Amino acid sequence: MLTSDFDYHLPPELIASEPLAERSASRMMVVHRKEGRIEHCMFRDVGQFISKEAGDLLVLNDTRVVPARYFTDKGHEVLRLQMLTPTRWRCMVKPGKKFRVAHTFSIGEATGTVVEIMEDNGDRIIEFDRVVDESKHGHLALPHYMGREDQPADRERYQTVFARAEGSIAAPTAGLHFTPEVLDPLPHTFVTLHVGVGTFQPVKVENIAEHKMHSEVYEVSAATAQAVQQAKRVIPVGTTAMRTLETVARDHGKVIATQGSTDIFIHPGFEFKVAGGLLTNFHLPKSTLIMLVSALAGRELILEAYAEAIKEKYRFFSYGDCMMIV
Repeated sequence: MLTSDFDYHLPPELIASEPLAERSASRMMVVHRKEGRIEHCMFRDVGQFISKEAGDLLVLNDTRVVPARYFTDKGHEVLRLQMLTPTRWRCMVKPGKKFRVAHTFSIGEATGTVVEIMEDNGDRIIEFDRVVDESKHGHLALPHYMGREDQPADRERYQTVFARAEGSIAAPTAGLHFTPEVLDPLPHTFVTLHVGVGTFQPVKVENIAEHKMHSEVYEVSAATAQAVQQAKRVIPVGTTAMRTLETVARDHGKVIATQGSTDIFIHPGFEFKVAGGLLTNFHLPKSTLIMLVSALAGRELILEAYAEAIKEKYRFFSYGDCMMIV
């Protein structure tokens, strides 16, 4: 299949650059796969589609977003991809030509030195002379399509209410809709996958089979593995939870307690071993994420659903409305 097969036109005014005042006030499109039917609901009605008695189980990603974006004394950008130690980071930098080996710069009181440039991707290994004050100098790396810098309110709002394990650059946005009041009565469990910068990377090849996915670190607990094995229908909340579950099932035959990294690429033709549905937000045109939802529900039905969402003026992307595929 071609990347252009997953394109659609989105009016810019439908991109949600700010969150709603109430998390659970989002709209929810329900896509019924077998019937090819599209239903319009509110997210707070999600419990109508989840049945503990029928053996349903929601699986959410409990990763926590960290302030990974920093600016030097010269205004240059440093995006921390991995904290190797508290003072040694793997980073993306901008502009790259400024960050040669031995280049020094300051972030607040800390002085950083470029000690290595990675050959395969140009990432920098940077050593600091002291710990950088994250609370004072760190920023959330909000997606570029929001068209704004992060604000203090994003520290809480661009974070799920169940976020626990620090390590993500971006939020698992399908989980942003939940409040404790909505989630607690529903059968659910958690996996952890730390969302990396690759989630923002566009597909640059026309033949999707040639696309190389980024790698992200995940962990599945024994309690989660047991819950998934006992469930009759597993519904991942977000593409990150789905990628975690399908990776483990692919590698081990079923979902077991394990940890590792995944670069799984789910697109039409993929054979699902775990997911019996999906709760997700609306995704960018020609992205690996719209390819993933098309693998579950069919490209034609998904593009029809997206056209319907545009017609009905749903809010798109990270702070936008959601879709439930059942």
